[in-house]
Amino acid sequence: QVQLVESGGGLVQPGGSLRLSCAASGSIFSPNVMGWYRQAPGKQRELVATITNGGTTNYAYSVKGRFTISRDNAKNTVYLQMNSLKPEDTAVYYCKVEYYWPPDYWGQGTQVTVSS
Repeated sequence: QVQLVESGGGLVQPGGSLRLSCAASGSIFSPNVMGWYRQAPGKQRELVATITNGGTTNYAYSVKGRFTISRDNAKNTVYLQMNSLKPEDTAVYYCKVEYYWPPDYWGQGTQVTVSS
C-alpha cells in the first residue's frame, strides 16, 4: 500500500518562504506524476504544480515565478519551494502521486498560513 508523508507547512509572514516535502513509499515502482494541490476554506481543491518522471513541470498561473516544484526520483520525494508568499496562498496543501495505472494517491494535507 502506497503511503505519502508530507511535511513543511506552517505559519509565515507575507513575503516569506516555505518548503514542502512529500515522500512516497510502499511501491517498487517510481511515480509517473507527482504534484501539489491546495484547498482554501470554502473553495474547491486546485492544482498548484506537477512534475513528471522526466522533469516536465506545470504550474498554476497564480504561483508561476514564485513556487518551484522539484523531485528526487531516488527518494520518490517531491518538493515545493514557495517564495514570496501571499495571504491568498493560505490553504491546506495536498501531495498527489500518480503511477502508470490507477489509483492515484493523496497525502494527508499540510496547513500553510500566510499572515502577519
